[in-house]
Amino acid sequence: MIGGPFLRATPSAAHPDAAPVELDAQRSGSVDQVSRDHERSPSPSAAPASPSPSPSRPVAPVAGLSQAQMNNAAVIADVARRRNLPRQAALVAVTTALQESNLQNLASSAVPASLKLPHEGESVNYDSVGLFQQRPSQGWGTVAQLMDPRTATGLFYDRLVKVSGWPNLGVADAAQSVQRSAYPGAYQKREDTARRVIAALWP
Repeated sequence: MIGGPFLRATPSAAHPDAAPVELDAQRSGSVDQVSRDHERSPSPSAAPASPSPSPSRPVAPVAGLSQAQMNNAAVIADVARRRNLPRQAALVAVTTALQESNLQNLASSAVPASLKLPHEGESVNYDSVGLFQQRPSQGWGTVAQLMDPRTATGLFYDRLVKVSGWPNLGVADAAQSVQRSAYPGAYQKREDTARRVIAALWP
């Protein structure tokens, strides 16, 4: 995508777990344009609201994040723990979500169904939705699955663990191996922030 999407802030929430699906990543010779810098502006528009997914005792925000963003990061870390994945997996995932959505569960005006689900803002970048800006049209899952932070995180990890030698890759390289972004260098810019977040969530 040329240029960044337009985002609008709205209330936050997520749905319960849904089963993961098989990925069918596009291999047409062009990379999936997923990463982007986001512009944000306030919006009075309403969305279905419920609390952001978070542990029973929310961890205080760090690195300038809001509580909702920190709660989303906590879900990412919790899914890694429940899958017995190493701390590095959570670091890769938080780095990715920081770059893709600024750790916000984003709906898309291009995907009307996503606007009917709990979300924390809106983006316009093809049919990319959720924390990781995954695309239903690219086989990542249903709109409902991708708009659920816990399920979307599981789908990210499903792909990450299939990358040969991923624990030995740099964080940005591991993220790029999953996302196939048109802007691979963008992940490295968010790694330091992600490390601070993971240090608070997973000492």
